[in-house]
Formats: sequence, C-alpha cells, structure tokens
Amino acid sequence: MSVKKGYANRWMFRLGAVLSLTVLAACSSEGSGQPLDDLGAQAIFERGERQIASGNPDDAAFTFGEIERLYPYSEFAQRALIMQAFSYHRDEDYTNSRAAAQRYLDFYPAEEDAAYAAYLLALSYYDQIDEVGRDQGLTFQALQALRRVIEQYPDSEYAGTSVLKFDLAFDHLAAKEMEVGRYYLKRGNYVAAANRFRTVVEDFQTTSQTPEALHRLVESYLSLGLVEEAQTAGAILGYNYQSSEWYEASFALLTGEGLSADPVGDNWLSSIYRQVLRGEWL
Repeated sequence: MSVKKGYANRWMFRLGAVLSLTVLAACSSEGSGQPLDDLGAQAIFERGERQIASGNPDDAAFTFGEIERLYPYSEFAQRALIMQAFSYHRDEDYTNSRAAAQRYLDFYPAEEDAAYAAYLLALSYYDQIDEVGRDQGLTFQALQALRRVIEQYPDSEYAGTSVLKFDLAFDHLAAKEMEVGRYYLKRGNYVAAANRFRTVVEDFQTTSQTPEALHRLVESYLSLGLVEEAQTAGAILGYNYQSSEWYEASFALLTGEGLSADPVGDNWLSSIYRQVLRGEWL
C-alpha cells in the first residue's frame, strides 16, 4: 500500500472502503504481532490504518507517532503526523490532536494537508463547545482557529465548513451574553441586563440572538423608565423582525404603556435605527 497525497483529508471518504477490505485484517507477513521497531515505515503506517478501521484510535495515534520516531525524514513520517492528529481527534484527545496538528503546520506549512491540519486544530476547540453555561475561552479560541482556516486556506474544501462553524460559535458567544442578561433581568438588575443585551445588538447583530436581545432591551428600558430607548428598540425589532414572537411581545408591552414602536430621541439605538433605514445594518 502506498501513501497517497492528501490521504488524511480524504480519510472519512475512504474509511468505509477500508472497513470492508478484509485483506487488512491479515495483511502480509509484517503483521500486527511484530514489534514496531522491526517493521518498515510503510508496514507501521498500514498497522495504524488497521487500528483506526477497527475502532482503536488511541492505539493508532501511538503507532503513527512511532513512524515519526523511527523514520523521521521519510514521506511516511509526514503522512503519519497528520494521521496522528486525526487519530487523537477520533479518540477525543483534543489536547494531543491540537499538538500534533500544530507540529504539522510548523514542519509542513506549504503541504497539501496543511489546510486539514489547521482545520483539525480548530475542531480541537470547537468540538468542546457544548453548553452555553461553560467558560467561553474555548469558543474564542475556536473562532480564532476557524478564522485562520477561512483566511489562509480560502480555496480548500474546509473553508466552507469553517465558515458555518464560525457562525455557530459566534452565535454561541451571543447566547452566553443573553444568558447572563436574562439572569440580571430576572433579579431586577436592569442596568446590568441592558448592558448585556446592548452588547448582543452591537457586537453580535448577525446572530440569531438579536431579536430576543432587542425585546429584552424593551423590557429593561421600560423598567428603568427610559421610554425613548424602549420605543426605539421596539422600532428596530419591528423593522427587521416584525413577524417574530419577540416583536409581538414588545409591541404588547409598549402599547400596554400607551407607547408606540417608533424611533424617539437621540440615543445609541437611534443611530442604529438610522443605519437600518440606510440598509447598513443586518
């Protein structure tokens, strides 16, 4: 079996075929019983492939790492390093996956699989983003790593997927701001709540959290007696999301106070509303 260019970044497409080839289970006299030190680079690489195919990515990661140790200047060492990063990721060992991917980028920055290495590095952060309530440091790191893929490898097959994941991670940060804002709102700390919702409107305006953030601003500002700000938030909500449940809720709040969802006064929301009218926002 020869090592093909771009092997790692096409691994998932080949995995089904690898699993169906029973010849892998009994491949040559350089079988799985021999010590790795007695095998050539190709035979070790093939053993690592078999270990992944049989559902042992932790063993595969070790095996691919041995190629780097025993045959550090071979073409197989380069292939093995990206496959080690892949194996660690399959084993959910994100720290070691990230380290292997970064080594690949350090040693082989111009090779075909560099884009995949950068993508694996980003995934090592992204795949740990699971709950809004957790520390958001991983989300920031995922965004930075995904941006690297998008900007440095725009023509790669991973750029489009990275854009989608970037948007989801960005939305995740906005959701965290909303969670904290709702916490303050429920406890009557309207200033702190309004500040959180303002952050979403100003810094995360392209996310799915924006309609609720505008509605919560209506709630917060009405509670603070800042009527003009509440009305203007309602106006922006009506202009962009008139069919949403959040506009209906804001409209009911405002009309219940004898107010309308129209821009009033000169405040930070008024400037946003003017941008909306010029088509420069959202």
